[in-house]
Parts: sequence; structure tokens; C-alpha cells
Amino acid sequence: MLLVFAGPSSTGKSTVAKEIKNRQDNCQVYSGKDYLRFSKNREEAWGKFCEEIAAAAGSADKNVIYVITETEFVKDLTNIEGVKFIKFVADLDTIKTRFSTRTGGNLPQPLAAMLERQVTAWEPVKADYCFDTGSGASVAEIADQICKAVF
Repeated sequence: MLLVFAGPSSTGKSTVAKEIKNRQDNCQVYSGKDYLRFSKNREEAWGKFCEEIAAAAGSADKNVIYVITETEFVKDLTNIEGVKFIKFVADLDTIKTRFSTRTGGNLPQPLAAMLERQVTAWEPVKADYCFDTGSGASVAEIADQICKAVF
């Protein structure tokens, strides 16, 4: 099975992916540009990676979670038969607060602007499931909901 965890930075995608990986046998988590491990050539690497995850999409024995924050990957990934898109969202203030913990409590203006662009870019993107991680649900609760919905 192939799950794509998609959405802006600091919406809990990686944290929930780790929780699910700990629960599921034979689960691999990739994020961002991890696909570059498949080849030094970017296009070749993306092609090989897409083959790898497409095989997982059609498999009952292998689970792959691909965590993305950039919308540029959506078009290619939606063409993979069997992929499940799970969008993670939170309000902008929550995202900024979470991200500022990564930068020692300070959120420089360029990073704040980047987060604003990401939130805007993800708003129109359709998904099979959407989770608002700013709603107060715990990581375990969100992982439970995802596992019940897709496994």
C-alpha cells in the first residue's frame, strides 16, 4: 500500500508516519527528496523511486508512506494506481508556533513567508482523507484513524 502524507511543514506528517511505521510490519517511510538515493541523476532517481512506490501501491505485503511538503510532486503521484492521499492541515498560527520550536523559538520573516506560501499552495489540493492536526487530536489518535481508514 502507498500512502502519501501531504501538506505544509509542521502539520505532523512525519510524526504520524513514524507512529504508523512502529505499528505496521514492513513499512518504509520516505520524505521529501529521499528519492535521490535511487540515483545521482535527479530524473533517473525520480523514475526509479516512482517504480518502487508504484509496486508498493499494488502490494498487500509492503507499505510505503511518502511524506511531502511541496505540491510539485502531487501530479506524478496521483497517476499511481492505488495511492491514498492523506492531507495534513493546521491553522497558520499553529504551524508557525510549531515551526518556531525548530528555530529556537524565533521565526524569521523569510520562514514565516515560506510557511504562508505552503499553506496557500496546499489549500486547493484534493485528498482521500484530511486531518486537522491543530484540532487537539493526539498523534496516536490520528494514527488510529488513518490505520482504520486504510489498512
